[in-house]
Amino acid sequence: MTDITDLTGKLLIAMPDMGDPRFDHAVIYICAHSSEGSMGLIINKPATGVRFSELLEQLSIDDGELTVDVRIHYGGPVETGRGFVLHTSDYASGAGTMEVADGVAMTATLDILEDIATGSGPNRSMLGLGYAGWGPGQLEGELVNNGWLVSDANEDILFGRAAEHKWSAALKILGVDPLMLSASGGSA
Repeated sequence: MTDITDLTGKLLIAMPDMGDPRFDHAVIYICAHSSEGSMGLIINKPATGVRFSELLEQLSIDDGELTVDVRIHYGGPVETGRGFVLHTSDYASGAGTMEVADGVAMTATLDILEDIATGSGPNRSMLGLGYAGWGPGQLEGELVNNGWLVSDANEDILFGRAAEHKWSAALKILGVDPLMLSASGGSA
């Protein structure tokens, strides 16, 4: 496939018959997409047993000023020990922030955690442990095989706290009723 539509800044919505349980009902925000591969963060699967304040403590970051509890998500199966903060573009790290699309950025350096802890971080954010990644042409193949639907993103879906409603909310952007989706795909 040489003709690639840039999916950066879009949502991938897992179809009901997704074979991989790690992506069951997943909504993934695509942070980078090119002929070299793709990278995204699952935004609707909160990590269990991990609190932001505990993470800060493990990283020896003072949370004395912490007034917000950032929800930590399972960002995907690749590099699960590494954190990626998806956030509004009102914040930029001196150590490296990647502007993704439409007022959304991603930072994967410790300084953003320090800034969030002191109240000088981004207006809205979510932290993903790990990421979802695809090699060259892999995501395009999954799209052709009806593994995913593609939708526009919005801040409420990206940063909202109701993770259990993000899958159906993303489908509603497309005008799709989740109850009408078939568990088996096809092509006409």
